[in-house]
Amino acid sequence: MSSTVTQPPNRTRATIAIGAAILAVLVILFFIFASLYTEVLWFQQLGFQDVLFTQWAAGAVMFLIGFVAMAVPVWLSLQIAFRFRPVYAKLNAQLDRYQQVVEPLRRLAMFGIPAVLGVFAGVSASTRWQTVLQWLNSTPFGEADPQFGLDVSFYVFQLPFLHSVVGFASAVVLLSGLGALATHYLYGGIRVNGREVRISKTARVQLAITAGLYILLQAVSIWLDQYTTLYDRSAGFLPNGAGYTEANAVIWGRATVAGIAALVAILFFLTAFIGRWRLPIIGTALLVVSSIVLGSVYPWIVQRFQVEPSEQSLEAQYIERNIEGTRQAYGVAGIEEVPYNATTDAEPGALREDAETTANIRIVDPALVTDTFRQLEQVRQYYQFAPFLDVDRYTIDGATTDTVIALRELNQQGQSSGGWYNNTILYTHGFGVVAAYGNQRASDGEPVFLESGIPSTGVLSEELGDYQPRIYFGEESPEYSIVGGPEGAEPLELDYPSGGEEATGPRTTFAGDGGPVLDNVFKKLLYAIKFQSEQIFLSEAVSDQSQILYDRDPRDRVSKVAPYLTLDNDPYPAIVEGKIVWIVDGYTTSDNYPYSTVQQLSRTIADTYTPEPLYAVDDLNYIRNSVKATVDAYSGEVKLYAWDDEDPVLQTWQKIFPTSLDPMSEMSEELLSHVRYPADLFKVQRAILGDYHVTNPNSFYEGEQAWITPNDPGSAEAQQRLQPPYYLTMQVPGTDEPAFTLYSTFIPDATGEGARNVLTGYLAANSDPGEDYGKLTLLTLPGQNTVPGPGQVYNTFRSDTEVANQLALLERGNTEVLLGNLLTLPVGGGLLYVQPVYVQATGGTSYPLLRKVLVSFGNEIAFEDTLDAALDTLFGGESGADAGDVDVEPTDPTEEPTDPGEEPTDEPTATPEPTEPAEPGDALAQALADAQQALEDRQEAYANNDLVGAAEADERLQDAIERALAASE
Repeated sequence: MSSTVTQPPNRTRATIAIGAAILAVLVILFFIFASLYTEVLWFQQLGFQDVLFTQWAAGAVMFLIGFVAMAVPVWLSLQIAFRFRPVYAKLNAQLDRYQQVVEPLRRLAMFGIPAVLGVFAGVSASTRWQTVLQWLNSTPFGEADPQFGLDVSFYVFQLPFLHSVVGFASAVVLLSGLGALATHYLYGGIRVNGREVRISKTARVQLAITAGLYILLQAVSIWLDQYTTLYDRSAGFLPNGAGYTEANAVIWGRATVAGIAALVAILFFLTAFIGRWRLPIIGTALLVVSSIVLGSVYPWIVQRFQVEPSEQSLEAQYIERNIEGTRQAYGVAGIEEVPYNATTDAEPGALREDAETTANIRIVDPALVTDTFRQLEQVRQYYQFAPFLDVDRYTIDGATTDTVIALRELNQQGQSSGGWYNNTILYTHGFGVVAAYGNQRASDGEPVFLESGIPSTGVLSEELGDYQPRIYFGEESPEYSIVGGPEGAEPLELDYPSGGEEATGPRTTFAGDGGPVLDNVFKKLLYAIKFQSEQIFLSEAVSDQSQILYDRDPRDRVSKVAPYLTLDNDPYPAIVEGKIVWIVDGYTTSDNYPYSTVQQLSRTIADTYTPEPLYAVDDLNYIRNSVKATVDAYSGEVKLYAWDDEDPVLQTWQKIFPTSLDPMSEMSEELLSHVRYPADLFKVQRAILGDYHVTNPNSFYEGEQAWITPNDPGSAEAQQRLQPPYYLTMQVPGTDEPAFTLYSTFIPDATGEGARNVLTGYLAANSDPGEDYGKLTLLTLPGQNTVPGPGQVYNTFRSDTEVANQLALLERGNTEVLLGNLLTLPVGGGLLYVQPVYVQATGGTSYPLLRKVLVSFGNEIAFEDTLDAALDTLFGGESGADAGDVDVEPTDPTEEPTDPGEEPTDEPTATPEPTEPAEPGDALAQALADAQQALEDRQEAYANNDLVGAAEADERLQDAIERALAASE
């Protein structure tokens, strides 16, 4: 007789549950491994694996240190409290019940609680790897602070580390003490009976020593807090840094409190041996009282009753420290100030000495012509241009020419059909450079392109030779693409369109080294997990020679290989040595520079072109443009160049990542020719110079010479957005020759009815490589000047009767007027304002066309079809300079347009001369006929996007209606 032994159901369920849990853990671990290993592959492909491994090694070491430093003391504290518990302690019924509940879990808790706290501490410590590595590799600044005489590196590198260590140690001691306190109470080491508290000897020794260590750590922390006064918010006039109150009350008070805390700690240590708690309790009370009195009350008394009555004289020394520290930290200490007594009278020949500047005035607004580029050069819906185009310069026929440039990037949202294959295999890259002269326009108002079309042709190609036009890495690139394939295999990627069919066009195969190679099944599986797409693993289009491209935005790539940099928000493309490269500016920053005013970076750089970005660390009081980075738009290759190798912060990071940066000497001449002064740094510096152009402490205190950057008068959000700085080639007064320059203006910092929108200063930064690169020049206008500011000029333009009438005429019908960037140029002994005026039809496929140019000098304005004509009008026909504003004939309308979907623009309709009728009846008939003809001409002009012709037809229609009304009376 046989019998079957069945396993109990509960054991079966337990086995299944354990197996499922193990499987779940393995799946989670594999997903983590996939994420980590794909990061290794990405960094290895770029050649920056040392950066990744250094981060991981530092993070792992810090995790272990944090884990051990937290878990071991807590475990020891619990073990000591339990092992030396009173064996025969009489517990009350409540504690006895607690023991019964806790005892079965005691062993688990003794190890589990320290382990859990250790994990949290390890994670927290691992995030501080940058602070630790900077401390270990710190580089002296060679500058001493004026209060303590310590090198600036102590505040930038060492003080943050010491604060972190003390804070971490305080947390360890506090948690250890709480654990010991709970254990002693639970097991009878501490017994409370009414008002009577009995503490065992072991509990007394352990808790007293723990309390003493904690108070001692607080003493160290308070002592270190003396030094933070040199960059913290001041209680007095200074925005940051130790003022009179801090130097004479706060610092002394903190040092005294730290000494008292150290004495109290000693009292706790004595209690561990003598068993008397009265002295440390009294000492603790004294410490609390002294902290309040010396830390808050006494500084308040000094500030209120000593400093405020004589603030200007008492704070003068510390204001001077703040001025010097701030100017040094923001790199504006060596700025050249040039008094500029600007004239407001436009005299004949006044621009003769500024011929090169006026010839390079940029009338093409990179923020407005995006739609024009899109309509004329987008070619297909699956291409796109950036919302704001970039300004660079190229040498054309031996002369430097300001250029508005953009890349035709991929826009997968514009495809007629989506799907994984189209988005990943077929549509993989953008194609070509589109560039226009900054100082020219066609006669129909369109930009004059010096590089355009598909394939790209133009002056740039002729000057620079052939270059790789494909854009695999850009600001608008898709999340990932799979490219490349076996040699000799049929290409799969759509290269660029040709003909009239969306699906036709040459195919190509990526031939660079742009991403990890999917050369085995395991890698395909890892990336299928990373991007949550099984197609990567299953698709026949993915071969062993395929590469996967991801993290393709230039800023993302640079930020990953240089995690210590804060990056400029405006990478820009340039054609360099047969390649299109993105140039990215990187900054090293700190918020611990002594006596330097703190700026909020996101708020400071926000303007019409730059929405307020999000930064993990937003406050700073030290900044250097220490790194220039390039990203190859075809291969994604990243190169980092040490641009400011004298920066101690960069020198410190070079010790940490010794192989990641190349010296500036390895930058080619062609690359150097496209380097420019970064806009975000310039915005931070202009914000600082609004106040800190004043170097006299008394004048600084009075604040009468404070400046601000004007709001952008053409912005719809003028109250919220500042006027952005602009790049122009010009010769700034006080310099020897013209240079590619970034400039901004200042107006008085005042509000209310008494505020004046007049210019007070003009800041310019040289962007050309060489000895003068980065030279800051500040033109200071006399206080009694009457040079109008941008807002005042804008209002004058809008309110002038003649200008208003012409603008109203341009706005008739289905058109709108768009005012471009309002440029300010120091020429002719004064300041010249130039603003291009665009006209755009309100139809869905319309785009802005440059029709007019507004100029202003002093209180005089001119509004003409071209900049040359406007300057001649303003300066009496003898401006003495060719503004370079050329009208180029548009493309022959009989030729096939670049975009197969766009119709050519017809020539403007000629204005017929109306005949004068002999009889009144004939006059009415003629007027009505002229009105009908004008109406037909206007409709035809709108159909051809000929806004000038439409405006002329409107004039003739109005004239015909008036004649018809007169004839009918």
